Amino acid sequence: MIKPDSIHKDRVNKAISFEKPDRTPRDFAASPEIWQKLGNYFATQDRNEILMKLDVDCRVVAADAFCSPPLNTGRKTDEDGVNIDIWGARRKKIKIPTGHLEEYESYPLESAQTLEDLKKHVWPQPDWWDFGGLREFIDNINRSEIYNIRYRIGGFFETAWSLYNFEKFLLDLVLNPGMIRYVMERIAEIHIHNLNVVLESAADMIDIVYFYDDVASQNSLLISPGLYDEFIKSYHSKVIDTAARYNKPVMMHCCGSVYPLIETFIDMGLKILNPIQPSAKNMNPEKLIDEFGGRIVFHGGIDIQKFLPFATPEEVREKVEYTCNLLGSEGGYIMSGSHHIQSDTPVKNVLALYGII
Repeated sequence: MIKPDSIHKDRVNKAISFEKPDRTPRDFAASPEIWQKLGNYFATQDRNEILMKLDVDCRVVAADAFCSPPLNTGRKTDEDGVNIDIWGARRKKIKIPTGHLEEYESYPLESAQTLEDLKKHVWPQPDWWDFGGLREFIDNINRSEIYNIRYRIGGFFETAWSLYNFEKFLLDLVLNPGMIRYVMERIAEIHIHNLNVVLESAADMIDIVYFYDDVASQNSLLISPGLYDEFIKSYHSKVIDTAARYNKPVMMHCCGSVYPLIETFIDMGLKILNPIQPSAKNMNPEKLIDEFGGRIVFHGGIDIQKFLPFATPEEVREKVEYTCNLLGSEGGYIMSGSHHIQSDTPVKNVLALYGII
């Protein structure tokens, strides 16, 4: 059997080592509606085939795909159409003109007043996850070509407040910090345990470790740098330190104006920052490359809010060329949208983003 070409894997690994690859590597994330539109265009609803058509270099393997909560935990879509995730957060779909979005329906820890209340929550346990089929899963992804494989953990801060209610969570950071730490510890125990299991069994097949935590809004941080250092930084550092023991770089997703924390991320050893939202305050690519170029890899950068839905295909191609030359002239950049491409984006612009038209 001829060994599949590893150019996709090598292309990304070169970029994150600040070496110039043959072209800027590409990643992809989109809403279900965009996947459907692309499936119609390419005459396939197989997502891996769609990624191949777009010549995307990265693939994501999510921890959630290997989780089977016991039936009595209620983690499922209930009779009211509310999706209950692994942690117990409750989301419902709302209709918008071009598709659907999800919003939180309720918060299972919102009424908690004491640590004992928090302990009564059904917290996920390590035996909910079975990674026995992980290597075969990655082998199937890499059957035709070898891609850059990113293992996605989940979030810490973001998961915690999704259970707790954002406003109450921020209040208790000050008023009841012990309760906040308890919730964060329960989440971290699972993420770090699973990360160790995955890297122990399949580190040779995984290129990047990935977690997400939105700690910023469009114009500022959601919490002060001081509160980040006190309550969240240690959990992010655990991911970076655990991955480092297996010589794996770490990518973090954080929407919005995360600029005030980028220097901290670099000092922590974070390698890749996603998604680079140019429309957020102090996040324009020119500023980022000037201040942080060569010290952290940028991922994203093509605005999906104000640009991609309204541009012409020619403008999209020009923006991609400009951004790749700016952020990736010497490696250090992975091209993608500044978040999941949303349902209001014309499919022709998605195709232009990846050089199809």
